[in-house]
Amino acid sequence: MKKITIGRLSKAANVKVTTIRYYESIELMGKAERSESGQRLYDDSSIQRLSFIRHARDLGFAVDDIRELIELQTQSGSNCKAVDEIARSHLSSVRQRIRQLGSLETELERMVSNCKGNDIGTCQIMKSLNDHSACLSEAHDRIKPM
Repeated sequence: MKKITIGRLSKAANVKVTTIRYYESIELMGKAERSESGQRLYDDSSIQRLSFIRHARDLGFAVDDIRELIELQTQSGSNCKAVDEIARSHLSSVRQRIRQLGSLETELERMVSNCKGNDIGTCQIMKSLNDHSACLSEAHDRIKPM
């Protein structure tokens, strides 16, 4: 089995080298073998693991969920129920975030449409930003990054 360097792994999985090092530091990726000169060396399974992590991150899965999915994937005899639960929980979170973002969009549209471009002292956008009670909804104050 041919070994590749971190630079080649980075290109193969379309992930930055610093991201690979980060995933190693939080133990999503196994420790790389080292050459005699200390260079990290990876095999095909590393490309597959990194591609899996990248795709899961692109879909918004949390690092802890990805860690659990990897663990389930590596256990022989695991069934899909736990994977399904993780995915369903994530889907529920995404749907809630979509609802919250809809509320945020409505609020921002209202703020922008009320702006007359006059003096900053009478700016409706600044008024809303300074006084949350001027907003139509409180839903946007609970939006958290995924």
